[in-house]
Amino acid sequence: MSRIRRSRRDDSAQVRIEVFAIDGIPEVREGDDLAALVAAARPDLCDGDILVVTSKVMSKAEGRTRRGVDRAEAIEEETERVVARRGETVIAQTSHGFVMAAAGVDASNTEPGTVVLLPADPDASARVLRAGIAERLGVSVGVVVSDTFGRPWRNGQTDLAIGVAGVPPMLDYRGMSDDHGNALEVTLTAVADEFAAAGDLVKGKLAQTPVAVIRGMSEYTTEEDGPGIREVVRQSGEDMFRYGSRDVLFARRTIREFSAEPVDGAKVRRAVDAAIAAPAPHHTTPWRFVLLESAEVREKLLDAMREAWIADLRGDGFSEESIAKRVRRGDVLRNAPYLAVPCLVMEGSHTYRDGRRNAAEREMFVVATGAGVQNFLVQLAVEGLGSAWVSSTMFCRDTVREVLGLPASWDPMGAVAIGRPAAPPRDRAPRKAADFIVTR
Repeated sequence: MSRIRRSRRDDSAQVRIEVFAIDGIPEVREGDDLAALVAAARPDLCDGDILVVTSKVMSKAEGRTRRGVDRAEAIEEETERVVARRGETVIAQTSHGFVMAAAGVDASNTEPGTVVLLPADPDASARVLRAGIAERLGVSVGVVVSDTFGRPWRNGQTDLAIGVAGVPPMLDYRGMSDDHGNALEVTLTAVADEFAAAGDLVKGKLAQTPVAVIRGMSEYTTEEDGPGIREVVRQSGEDMFRYGSRDVLFARRTIREFSAEPVDGAKVRRAVDAAIAAPAPHHTTPWRFVLLESAEVREKLLDAMREAWIADLRGDGFSEESIAKRVRRGDVLRNAPYLAVPCLVMEGSHTYRDGRRNAAEREMFVVATGAGVQNFLVQLAVEGLGSAWVSSTMFCRDTVREVLGLPASWDPMGAVAIGRPAAPPRDRAPRKAADFIVTR
């Protein structure tokens, strides 16, 4: 984090800034020297000026324009992951880490039949322009590369910074105090975004003026290019809103390696809230969750289950080598800092005169329990926790009930290992919905 702090101004001082667009920049094409175009249009740039440049002109100069390519195809190519989709509207994360409409692919203010992609490295683009201005005019300016973003919970769009050079992306006020002596603990001002929005006010969307100047904010410029925009892009592990409607289900991955970090039981309980929202037959509630928060209880259960598995496998004639290999599959449970045992109860089920309908009745409850477990696993992922559902308890239900002191009517339906992922999950096996669909 760049700890560039703005000092508190004298109360009697008035802050005056000037924001104006640069006129006279022609249509930018691939190979154009943008610094030369800006310098020619505004040779009176001063030290400490901040240039706010629409990303599109940088993309055009750098050849990031595609001709004869379907926009949807271009969006797919630029998408790292789809966050949400509604109709033709796609909110996607780019390779840069930005979450924005259409992965930043734009078909406006460009020739018919073409689309413009984001610059490959907007920070590098900003550095090149800054160096070019210094070379031609002998002044040190800051550069903010801007693009238009929508915002969750708010209608309308605004410009944000996607690349910076010579400007701190954020101002860090943590550890300072306000005028009342209150400590500022989490105050990080996204100053580069504020500059981007200010520049957009004078650039406009239809005026064909892609570069604005902010004058009077020289205290925010730096001698060095600086860290770039990466400080503003929140890391996935810290993002409370990472998963959109499109990919929340895909957030659930089987995690088999966990860190030693303790698990917050409140997060697991919120996952249980999600689990019991699943559908169930006859308006019943067939789910029960046993949360094993005691290391002693977890160890006692897993030791007892291990002995039960070994006895069963020996009875089935497996070799000791094969038994050892199969038992090791339970290590994912033993290595997890938290376990949950989902159970099925048949309270509220119907009893019929024939076995066929009774079997179907139980299957209905099993399906409902599975839906609850799926909800549980998905919400754990949303809470930032990894999980692995292991069916092991279903092979020694009596042992589980005895160790955990559960009623005879509770059927343990596997165990869920829970913890912070210690390593990324393996890639998903490629699957296409069409391979699993039969249409009649």
